[in-house]
Amino acid sequence: MNIYERIFHDMNRRTFLFSCTKPGQTVEELLLEKGFSRRLIIRVKLLPDGLCINGEKVYITHLLTEDEVLEVTLPEETADSSVVPVPMDLDILFEDEDLMVINKAPGVSIHPSQGHFSDSLANGVAGYFAEKGEPFTCRIVNRLDRDTSGLLIFAKNSLSSCILSEMIRNREIHRIYLAGCHGNIADLVTCAPKGVTVSPLSSTSHTGSDCSDSAKANFFGTIVAPIARVCDSVIEREVNFERGESAITHFEQLAYLPELDLSVVKLQLETGRTHQIRVHMKYAGHPLPGDFLYNPDFRLIGRQCLHSWKLTFDHPITKKPLSFTTAVPADMQFMERCNL
Repeated sequence: MNIYERIFHDMNRRTFLFSCTKPGQTVEELLLEKGFSRRLIIRVKLLPDGLCINGEKVYITHLLTEDEVLEVTLPEETADSSVVPVPMDLDILFEDEDLMVINKAPGVSIHPSQGHFSDSLANGVAGYFAEKGEPFTCRIVNRLDRDTSGLLIFAKNSLSSCILSEMIRNREIHRIYLAGCHGNIADLVTCAPKGVTVSPLSSTSHTGSDCSDSAKANFFGTIVAPIARVCDSVIEREVNFERGESAITHFEQLAYLPELDLSVVKLQLETGRTHQIRVHMKYAGHPLPGDFLYNPDFRLIGRQCLHSWKLTFDHPITKKPLSFTTAVPADMQFMERCNL
């Protein structure tokens, strides 16, 4: 039997069947192996039919035999009363019973906040489920700043949320961003601050995109510089080697646009600190234009020039490889000369 076999009792309850993989292991050990958090295990075991074998309730201490199949029923989904459902046009790239991948427009907050109680992405997703008559619980896996556009993952049930959150912690969800940065990244080859290493791509190791003749130079590098909150600020961050948390960003210059004095850069996060890309690129001397907090230069673009471009990860339940890419929005179309 497949380790994951789903049975739907109704739209609010989901049941999974798990084959015993190691005879003699406890129910709790099997659930932890399959990605359940301890908190979710507690919620499941308190349900009358949360953990059953052959229709009979079992405890998490039960020792499984080779021929036993554990039936696990997740708690019923309940609507998140703190998020008002609002009709909204959503760019949904993928949806199944376990997750959604959405392309977020720039200028849209993820969660309701002061002054944005009804126009966040969570409001729109709640409205989407309300139209289908289904409860909505906001479970966002990877977060984006309000002015950053691009790909987001929503978990649709408590199990997929547990597994995807653990995948984020284990760096098993690979996130690639596109950004515009002031100046020519090539300058870092000869003059880079502490923690920044840059090398030119050789013709044999080139992994960037083919660009116009005016943008042939390509460079890659890594920024290893800890990030801390600026003293006396709620939101602003800075590179601080004394009290910062570990932060690592890999980047590659795809093009240099001399008429804009702008580098088109592909970035991959190894860690996920608040404002990591924005802070790291400012520290490197190549901040993002349009960044109201770290580089308020709005001549080219009215928000930080950053787009969550690509997500690659294994499906939390089926383990099928998934990969999603989305085009840059209209205000970043100057990147089109690169064959992204």
